[in-house]
Amino acid sequence: QVQLVESGGGLVQAGDSLRLSCAASGGTFSSVTMGWFRQAPGKEREFVAAILWNGVTTNYADPVKGRFAISRDNTVNTVYLQMNSLKSEDTAVYYCAASNSWTVVRGLFHSWGQGTQVTVSS
Repeated sequence: QVQLVESGGGLVQAGDSLRLSCAASGGTFSSVTMGWFRQAPGKEREFVAAILWNGVTTNYADPVKGRFAISRDNTVNTVYLQMNSLKSEDTAVYYCAASNSWTVVRGLFHSWGQGTQVTVSS
């Protein structure tokens, strides 16, 4: 299984942009689905975006469609989440995860990073 480490979180203002990165090691990164999830205080961890191994097929949660973009570079074993037009409700800990399936179901992701905090001030 892959090991995942997120980076790029921080404190930004509403309307700003931020790019998260998730570096993978071990396993076979180029063959797995990669996803981003987030968890706000007092809420369950929710799906944000996913990208298939081919780097072309993507899926987004409705609240982030048109604002966030997921991408991956299989040559450097990294997945990215470009977040634009950030809102206060995007404040959460963001996690990347890997799955052997094309899915958005949290329970089907077998490897998780430690998370990176994103705080958006209004």
